[in-house]
Amino acid sequence: MNTNGLGFLLVGGGVLGVVVWLLHKLGRALATIAEVLAAAAVVFIALWSAVKLLAWLGKQVFTHWRTSLGVLAVVAWWQWLGWPSLAITVGSVAVVLVVWRLLDVVSFDRCCGRFLRAWWLRWFTYARKLPGWLHACGLSISDGTMPVEVTVNLVGRRRKAVSRTAGGGTAVQVPRVLGVKSGPSWDEVRVRLVPGQKPEDFDDAARALAVARKVTRCQVRELEPNVVSLDFQRRDLLKAPVDCAELPDLAAVNPVDLRRVFTGRTEYGQNWRLPLTGPGAHMLVAGATGAGKNSVMWSPLVSAASAIRAGTVRVSGIDPKGMELAYGRGIFARYGVAGKEAIEVLDDLLDGLESRKREFAGRTREVPISTDYPLEVLEFDEIGALTKYTDRKTREAIVERVAILTTQGRALGYTVRGYVQEPTKDTVPVRELFPRRVCLRVTSKTHVGMVLGDGAYERGAWANRIEESAAGVGYIWGEGIREPLRVRAGWVPDETVKALETYVTNGGAHVIDLPVRHGGEEVAA
Repeated sequence: MNTNGLGFLLVGGGVLGVVVWLLHKLGRALATIAEVLAAAAVVFIALWSAVKLLAWLGKQVFTHWRTSLGVLAVVAWWQWLGWPSLAITVGSVAVVLVVWRLLDVVSFDRCCGRFLRAWWLRWFTYARKLPGWLHACGLSISDGTMPVEVTVNLVGRRRKAVSRTAGGGTAVQVPRVLGVKSGPSWDEVRVRLVPGQKPEDFDDAARALAVARKVTRCQVRELEPNVVSLDFQRRDLLKAPVDCAELPDLAAVNPVDLRRVFTGRTEYGQNWRLPLTGPGAHMLVAGATGAGKNSVMWSPLVSAASAIRAGTVRVSGIDPKGMELAYGRGIFARYGVAGKEAIEVLDDLLDGLESRKREFAGRTREVPISTDYPLEVLEFDEIGALTKYTDRKTREAIVERVAILTTQGRALGYTVRGYVQEPTKDTVPVRELFPRRVCLRVTSKTHVGMVLGDGAYERGAWANRIEESAAGVGYIWGEGIREPLRVRAGWVPDETVKALETYVTNGGAHVIDLPVRHGGEEVAA
């Protein structure tokens, strides 16, 4: 090998060495940069997770502040005073609560029991099981566009979404529980809807939700555009008959609030009160034979007995059967049975209405109720017998007069309360003029909508499913009531009707002589 070749090899080896050295240095620099980036990424992920965790904890504490305070108090007590002291305190509180419930269950439930029950049901029943019930009832939203399989927590454990698409897995969203209220017989579970749902979806699934919860009834109420309340009836507080109000002593005349007259009980265990005057006083009651229409009729009259006796309320009756109202005949200032007599009663009421119009026009927007201008209440039993099942002339005359009383009577102190078995439009042409309606047990599902309006059955007014033994039980929907409310009217036995008649008339007569009309002229009967 000559000197030129040797020099070339030496130079090439030197260059190669420099290149190797440079690559080594570059590799170490890149490794350092990678280590720094990896460390920065780890720090960033840790900080982001910590922030998310703190935000989640803050949200949970803010949302569930009662539970959070309770847990914090237990932990603080345990740390500072020890387990024995905590156990003794908890045991003492439990004994006090048990004794309180045994002595006075009403005050216990009102002040303490309902809150404890709501807390327990939220965390151990509805938070765990409701998502699964909603999913099984078709109240979940699936997103079939996601390319990967996603799992959802449905019933307290991880479960894969049941539906799949060709593109991959499916994400399932279920409404979230916002809160739970628990009353004596009902649980109110507020849930937030997910995008793609509407409250009507829950209306359609009300019966399926009741079956899932293993209760007899579920009612859906819309609270906000994206929030609904699922009300589950745990037990029936209307199973036992409800007593009507007690009559006062003959020597007493108690004041009566005619806008809130006791009628019975609601499904929430509260008093059911109806107005005899003011908005919503005109009322139509529908129910099959034996459904309890007479209870809805008599119970408010018993409650208003003092006002009737004092003369601030005057009751008139139209009784096509001639049986129900006749048993308390002395209570009714005007009374009619057949079509002609019914027209005479209605005409006399209209005469008084026109007289009040002329006297108070321009002076007041509502006639003050007094003994000089009493509240005139018309009890029209079996109204369908005279608005459909009679001759055309009589039918048209009665319909016309009832329409005038219902459209003009409220401000002038006139109230009409009608009762019917068949609530079709043909039977009661003026059905829409009664702002408040009560649907007792009916024979057909379609009758529920005829009485309470479209959507009432879907919202839980299952009047066609009321047992025959539950007389007086029904659903009410009208002014001031956004959802069908289940009620039971107070039972008024025959002896109470007679006692009411004696109390109102003081043992005497209480009848108005109606004028007899002949060819347009009037003479006293």
